[in-house]
Amino acid sequence: MPTTAADPANSAADPANGANAPIDVPRGLAGVVVTETALGDVRGREGFYHYRQYSAIELAEHRGFEDVWHLMCHGSLPDAEQRAAFAAETAALRHLPADVRDALPAIARSCALTGPLAGLRTALSLLGAASGGRPLYDIDADRRRADALAACAAVPTLLTALHRLGQGLAPVEPRDDLSYAANYLYMMTGTEPEPERVRAIEQYLVSTVDHGFNASTFTARVIASTGADLAACLVGAVGALSGPLHGGAPSRALDTLDAIGTPDRVDPWIRERVLAGERIMGFGHPVYRTEDPRSRMLRGVAERFGGPLVEFAVHVERRVLEILAELKPGRELHTNVEFYAGVVMELCGVPRSMFTPTFAAARVVGWSANILEQAEDSKIIRPAARYAGPPPPQPVPAVR
Repeated sequence: MPTTAADPANSAADPANGANAPIDVPRGLAGVVVTETALGDVRGREGFYHYRQYSAIELAEHRGFEDVWHLMCHGSLPDAEQRAAFAAETAALRHLPADVRDALPAIARSCALTGPLAGLRTALSLLGAASGGRPLYDIDADRRRADALAACAAVPTLLTALHRLGQGLAPVEPRDDLSYAANYLYMMTGTEPEPERVRAIEQYLVSTVDHGFNASTFTARVIASTGADLAACLVGAVGALSGPLHGGAPSRALDTLDAIGTPDRVDPWIRERVLAGERIMGFGHPVYRTEDPRSRMLRGVAERFGGPLVEFAVHVERRVLEILAELKPGRELHTNVEFYAGVVMELCGVPRSMFTPTFAAARVVGWSANILEQAEDSKIIRPAARYAGPPPPQPVPAVR
């Protein structure tokens, strides 16, 4: 006999349902462990996260982007010789196939209103097809890793080309003699960036390579579990990242500073929105119950630059935290990575339309590492849903 959602026959306690019986879990899978990983972890109550066995913040402070990419891809930090070889290998992969390069103007026109991140979805699909990408299920680990390196190296080239084309400018060809971060800024602006800006952006990129099983990383792994090609996994991850509740917040956090405008408007502006139940972008995180370590690190990066924007941001941060503590006691709302990420990118000359794409230029390395790890597991990710609609089967009405 058919059962409803409330029927005990639908519960995990019923042995008749066997090993695949539905199990009730928190909304959004919050805190649910779905697999094991050797890539890293986020400890929200400690305010700590790591890439493999190393503190991500220490890596951002002491190592370059290529070193962390090597760590995520190959499992170890490179020595000087390995670093040089890896940098040369990945720099050579920055150049796009002719078919992809020729299609970028049309893609840029199509995403004129939605921006480079929307264009990246299409460009990555084309790159995968033009490169002969094959299903992960059908290729060995070496080929998977080669596909991952090629995709990661190409993403900054795709993003900056789409950005420039959208501004009516010609794309800038990548340079093999520049680091990942320096080349990214060079392709975006057309001029070789100052070392201080390169290092600031590099620290941001390193700090955002990976961050547990967030929405985009989990999406990439779900697709990888089907055995799909690497490009398909990355396209899905980009789609998840595009949501304002995930990667779309850095520019919105900076918009908050613009909306406040002057120090005398800080308190009334914040109070009005908190009392109205509105979210203040750049504050609060689904995992951290203390200060986001990325925010703390990026505040230090911003303070190296100094100036009115940084002073204003520090003042706004302090008052937001004080007012939230007053009006929402016990809520544990702290500054997250987006608040100072926006400030740092603004100081480095990154246009706001490129804030989230810059996030993607870092996170693609973490996505790829997760895809490679997932590809070693032959079990498809296939959760269940508990039906909550009208009780079936209902008679099918006749057409009148």
